[in-house]
Amino acid sequence: MSQRIAYITVLLGAMLWGTTGTAQTFMPQTVHPLAVGASRLAVGGFTLLIVMLLLRKIEFRNWPWKATLSAALAMAIFQYCFFTSIRLTGVAIGTVVAIGSAPMFSGLIEWFIHKRRPTRVWLTATAMAIVGCILLFLNKEGMAVHPVGVTLSLCAGLLFACYSLFNKQVVEKVAAITSVAVIFSASAMMLLPFLFMFETEGLLTVPGISTMLYLGIATTTIAYILFSIGLRNIPSSSAVTLSLAEPLTAAILSVVVVGEKLSVVSWSGIALLLGGILVLTLSGRQKKNVG
Repeated sequence: MSQRIAYITVLLGAMLWGTTGTAQTFMPQTVHPLAVGASRLAVGGFTLLIVMLLLRKIEFRNWPWKATLSAALAMAIFQYCFFTSIRLTGVAIGTVVAIGSAPMFSGLIEWFIHKRRPTRVWLTATAMAIVGCILLFLNKEGMAVHPVGVTLSLCAGLLFACYSLFNKQVVEKVAAITSVAVIFSASAMMLLPFLFMFETEGLLTVPGISTMLYLGIATTTIAYILFSIGLRNIPSSSAVTLSLAEPLTAAILSVVVVGEKLSVVSWSGIALLLGGILVLTLSGRQKKNVG
């Protein structure tokens, strides 16, 4: 595979992730966010798991179960925080805050757990992200902004950072696609009981089933496969930079498809959050090129 095609596959995967929030708005609002997350992971995780088992790509002997279950738990809770934040604060802000804060939380985790002191670049990016979040909280006119929703988005960012930390331990021992299949399936098993505990009215309607299939197959299975395939042929720093297509796609779709209206203050906050990610990713690429 050429590098150009690899870049395109990673970009397409990130863009599919960016449609998650918009797609969720088509799910009947009577369906509880945990039910949405459970159905998404069940469809995506189990579909990928079945494919991997049929292809005999999974070997459970010596599987890193501790890291797998930790990643699955983080992803399960992430579903609730993310989908609830989308309903409260809108697609654009919910997605950008969640994805934009994840790299910052990753730096904090490395600082406190692995004792890796933060660099000036990381501090600069974090400061930009914090100011961006403050602008979102201070925006009183934007109807899409909700303090609890933004807080849940930040929680989602923290959980995604934790998921990435544990997932890295898994992929060091097994293939990326198989790790996604097992982690997402385990996460779905954790959430399945909530399908019987919370409101699911409308889940089995045409809009509910259609949205569930799209979230599971397109934004989970296909998106992660595209990202993993492209990642084999390009530097990881380049792949991370391309993943910026996710919040950008979400912001554009929220305005064009969902009809959200964002004020200048909201757009300024979003720009600072994205700028923080750019500072991190572009710095990482420069260091890699120099080395």
